[in-house]
This record gives sequence, structure tokens and C-alpha cells, in this order.
Amino acid sequence: MLIINDLTYRIGGRTLIEKASVTIHDGAKVGLVGRNGTGKTTLFNIIAGELSAESGSIDLARGARIGRVAQEAPGSDISLIDFVLAADVERTALLAEAETAHDPHRIAEIQVRLADIEAHSAEARAATILSGLGFDADDQKRPCADFSGGWRMRVALAAVLFMQPDLLLLDEPTNYLDLEGTLWLTNYVQRYAYTVVLISHDRDLLDTAVDHICHLDQGRLTLWKGGYTSFARQRQEKMLLQEKAREKVEAQRKHLQAFVDRFRYKASKATQAQSRIKMLEKLEVIGAVVEDHVQAISFPNPKAKLAPPIVVYDKVELGYEPGKPVLRNLSLRIDDDDRIALLGKNGNGKSTLAKAIADRLQPFSGNITKASKLEIAFFAQHQLDELRPNESAVEHVRRLMADQPEARVRARVAQMGLETSKMDTPARELSGGEKARLLLGLATFHGPNLLILDEPTNHLDIDSRESLIAALNDFEGAVILISHDRHLVEATMDRLWLVADGRVAPFDGDMDDYKRYVISGPSNGDKGGNKGDDGKLTNADRRRLAAEKRAQLAPLRKKIQTLETKMEQLRRDIAKIDAALAAPDLFTKDPAKGSKLSKDRADHVRALDHSEEEWLELSSEYEAAEAEAG
Repeated sequence: MLIINDLTYRIGGRTLIEKASVTIHDGAKVGLVGRNGTGKTTLFNIIAGELSAESGSIDLARGARIGRVAQEAPGSDISLIDFVLAADVERTALLAEAETAHDPHRIAEIQVRLADIEAHSAEARAATILSGLGFDADDQKRPCADFSGGWRMRVALAAVLFMQPDLLLLDEPTNYLDLEGTLWLTNYVQRYAYTVVLISHDRDLLDTAVDHICHLDQGRLTLWKGGYTSFARQRQEKMLLQEKAREKVEAQRKHLQAFVDRFRYKASKATQAQSRIKMLEKLEVIGAVVEDHVQAISFPNPKAKLAPPIVVYDKVELGYEPGKPVLRNLSLRIDDDDRIALLGKNGNGKSTLAKAIADRLQPFSGNITKASKLEIAFFAQHQLDELRPNESAVEHVRRLMADQPEARVRARVAQMGLETSKMDTPARELSGGEKARLLLGLATFHGPNLLILDEPTNHLDIDSRESLIAALNDFEGAVILISHDRHLVEATMDRLWLVADGRVAPFDGDMDDYKRYVISGPSNGDKGGNKGDDGKLTNADRRRLAAEKRAQLAPLRKKIQTLETKMEQLRRDIAKIDAALAAPDLFTKDPAKGSKLSKDRADHVRALDHSEEEWLELSSEYEAAEAEAG
């Protein structure tokens, strides 16, 4: 159990957290939400012991292990699989000691403990986690130094997941993941046997993987049951009720004050006036509802409607090195109102296709036909660095509106979703979300017919993502989207293209089907995956998938075993109490002791009942999952 009690933290004279309290029970999955800059990561640092609070306390069960992704990605020559395995410090130490131990008793203790922590399945568990995060069997044997920073952060995440800590703290875990990794992580968090608190702006993750939302707002913490959508609805209802109550109290206050002002100095009404003054003093003060305002995002519509198709690919081959194509034999058609999401693991060629359609990559071969006067806008996260750091948003836009008056320039900046107070701020001082808004506005400035977005949400909070959804749905041109945000894909896109095995083809299904495809592997008829000549999964693949699924059940099985041990201990304790209560003269000689024993027995029985209920629930879940795994 995690207990945050009256926590206060200030930095630079600014209060981030003020007398915040919340209790998170064991096994809960909690999404920590709040506007950017409210102190979510600071709270994580305090929980992890990396910062000290001004006052208040953080209480955890004695011996509870906290897991958090390292700030720096691993970059050594150790292989990915060995790096992840080394995260289990106890297992590593026991294996090392087993090599040198000579005492038979100690050797037996080591082997028993290794069995208890399921050391025999450790490599399979580590491989399953790495595979889920996008590393194939060959990748797992390569050194960490071979991978870029984003991929190394995945390895760091894999190491924390492998540790199976009692309290898992995840701060924006999907920032370095593609959609496939995000879907896998969502499923993993859902099934995780211990407590998880995660910070995320991914609405699908917060709706699917968590059972509570902890809202950090104006320095206070409030725990809400359910996912993000339920939280947003409940909070809105509470705010409406609060505003109605405030209006009612203010009307009463106004009425009482009017009476006092009129009759305070009139002798015949003095007593009544004093009575109403006391009533005024006792009136509850209900604060006005303060709603966070998020600037809307809007995209200018195409200047002219083009006849479909606007882009046609015929047997096109794409890549970066001649003779080593990334995508082959592409035959595609894009119409003027298409909404297409590109699916597929990172490295399969989604960005390659996006760059080619945006004329940033020339094909090796094949024919490409594009509509005349086709305007294409392209946005990618790496372009944030292309902004001129010393120029403000207004100065960036003025370059494109040199002959326009200042008022129109600023109006255009406002359409990009930047607040008035930020319009003259140098780009280097803007937040990641503000830079993204500016760059989106600049990319779409001339009203494109086709808008290509490559991971547009990494720096946007939930409310800003909702603004982006509204902007895309209002946009009258075609859109191609690459995103790890499932909610964004589902809310804006109509077609799904799967990029895999050097090909691009329509994906037959919706995002639920694609999630099953990612979690369980390709089924019969799906593109991709290892299959026999008849298109079906081979027996080896089935055995591998079954082994991976069984490895995923290890945390659940461990939780069940822990409960069984606890229940057995409770039964032994109850038996001892019953034996003591059976003494015929107990209540005559020592009634206080008899009363205490009776209370202790009742407490133990309640704890046993609760544990048995939890055990039955988890056992049922485990059996169902085991049956599914085959």
C-alpha cells in the first residue's frame, strides 16, 4: 500500500504540491494525470526518494521494492538480454554465489530461493518482454551500444518490467514506443500482479490499463475510480454541482448582506442585523470552478478541391541504399478525402513511406502519379529542432506574411493554438507542446490537400490531443497518420494500412483486431509472421507463442502463491488463538487478554476471508489465461 499523507513541496518559491494526501492499495493500477508543469514527475521523484518533501510523508510496506525506468539509457557492450537479466539483482547474486559455494546447506538454500523466484524461467520472461517492446531474437543478442537512444530507453523499460517491483512507476512510458509496443505495454500493465502508477497522455492506455485516476490539480491529489473517460465525466459532473452550490451560497450571501447593509444602524433591527452577520460568517466558502483552458488548434482547408486520386504508386521501390530496398512493389492509391493510419513496427518502413509521399525521398524504381497543384504538408517530431531558436512564433509567421499587418499575423498565430502570452517568446523557451503547435501551424500554413503526420502527439497533453482530433476532423483534405496513440487513430482515421515485410497492404479489421494481432501474433490469413507453406502458423511458432504467454502469467502465478502462503499462516494463527481461547478460566483470570484474543481472532478471520476472495478471483483469471495460452 502506498500512502501519501499531507505532502507539501515547493520549488523556487512556487508551491507544486500542497498538503496532498491519497492512499493507493496493493495491486491498483493508477494513472497520474494533470496539466503539464503541475508536478507529476516531481511527485514520482519524492516517492522514489530522489527528492525530499517540505512536510508530510510517503509510506510504503517495509521491504517494498520500487521500480522506475533509469534516466539514462544503457549504452554498454552488454547484450540486451543480459542487461535485462542483470536487473534482477537477487537472482544475479545467487547465481554467482552458487558457482563458488561449498557448504551443502547454503547450496540447498540457494537452490530453494532460485526456485522460489522462478529463476529457471527468467530468460524466457526477459525475452518475452523484449520481444513485446520490439526486439527480435537476433536483436536481443546484440550489445546495447548498437541501438539509438530511443531503442535503448525501451531496453531500460524492459529491465524495470522484468524486475517485477512491488510498486512500478512509469513516467510517459509510451514516448519511445510505436503503436505496437504501446498496445503490448497496455496489455502487460493490465495483467501486472502488483501496483502500478503511471504518468501518461495516452488516453487509450489510461482507459484500458488502469482502474483508478489520481488527479494532481492546484497542488492537491484526488483519487477517482475507473479509467480516464470515467474520470473526465465524473469530474465534469462534480464541477457542475460545485458551481451550482457556489451560486446558491453566493445568492444567500448577497441577500443577507443586503439586509445587514440596510438595517445595521437602525435600532429596531440591530439584533436581527447582528444575527445575519453571524449567519454570514458561518456560510461555507465554495471556491469558483477553475477550468483549464486549452487553445484550439485549426488547420486551413485546401484552397482548391482536387479530383481523385491525388497520389498513385505503381510498382514503386523505396529505400536509402541502392540494392537494399526498404519497401518493394508498392501499388497504392490516395484519394482527396482519405484518412489513412500506417501500422507496423518501427523499422518496417512507415516513416520511409511518409517521406516518399511527401517528396522527401526519391524512389529507386516504379511510377508515381500526383495530381497537379497538389499541396503536401509534412510534420515529424525531429523537425522541432528546425525552428529558429531566437525567433518568436510571430517572427516565424511574419516570414510567411511579410506584406500583412501585425494584427493579421498575430491572428494567424492564434489559430495555431498558441496563447497570446507566448506569441513573442523565443522558440527555444517554448515547451515541447508549444513548439509542436507552432510547427504544425507552419507546416499547414498554405492549406495543403494532403497532410502527413509522423508521431504528432509526443509533446501534447491529453487536452491538446483532443484539440488535434477536432482539428483533423474539421480538416477537409486527406490525412496520413503515424502515431502510437490508439485513441487518436480511432477518432480520426478511416483506413488502416499495414507496413510489414517490405510491403504495404490494407489491414482487414479495426484497432481491436490489430491489438489482437500484435499481442497474439498473426493469425491465419494475416500478413506477416512465420507460417508454413499453407499460410498457417508452424508448430514451432505455436509452441513459441504458447511459451511466451505462459511466461506472461508468471507474475500472476507468483501473486497466487503469495496469497496461499498468507492464508496458510492466517489459518495457523487462528488455530493458536482458538487453543488459547479454549482455556476454561481465561475470562475469569484475565478478561482483558480474553477480549484481546477474541478481537485478534475476528481480525484474522476477516483477513482470511478477504485473502480467500482475492485468491479465488486471481485463480479464476489465471486458469482462463492459461487455457487461452494452450
